[in-house]
Amino acid sequence: MRAVVFDFGAVLFQWRPLALLQQVVPALAPDEAAAWALAAQVFESFTPDSDWARFDLGLVDEATLATRIGARIGAPAAEVRRIVDAIPAHLQPQADTVALLQRLQVAGHRLYYLSNMPRPYADHLERANPFIASFADGIFSGRVGLMKPHDAIFALAVQRFGLDPAQTLFIDDHPGNVQAARRLGWQAVRFVDAAQCTRDVQAAGWL
Repeated sequence: MRAVVFDFGAVLFQWRPLALLQQVVPALAPDEAAAWALAAQVFESFTPDSDWARFDLGLVDEATLATRIGARIGAPAAEVRRIVDAIPAHLQPQADTVALLQRLQVAGHRLYYLSNMPRPYADHLERANPFIASFADGIFSGRVGLMKPHDAIFALAVQRFGLDPAQTLFIDDHPGNVQAARRLGWQAVRFVDAAQCTRDVQAAGWL
């Protein structure tokens, strides 16, 4: 049986950091240009060894993260903490991608997830979204201390889920993660939006 492995943020769940920042900390992000700059400073493109990557890996908690980012960018830690605390509610399901997930399930594929997600956000998503029960299993970075695009988290997924990489389709929005999966022998589709992803999944013979 073939398997499909989904990313969460910006794939199954919305991730619109500019809108989030302008809503939550308007004084720090008064316009789109300022919001772009703030997003780059806060999230650091989720690069390995960044403050946010340490949060994704479960190495720092929310308070420590806010303090570290605030000190680095010259913003009050309380304002940064507002951003951190607002994200779980921001991560709303994307209905079109959930529909794709359901089509893949009906087609008989085993479903899994592989997400760079800190533990508190992962806990919230599981509580708030019953459709996550559709997955046979999944891995959150914050629970295993590993993250994409490093080889180790893909190896853990293969071992834990019992995957044959050549018979596994990986769906992720981040080019580096898609490239890593392909290098390791997985099939992979880069997610831009649900319509494009559905076309690519169909073209690859999964629907």
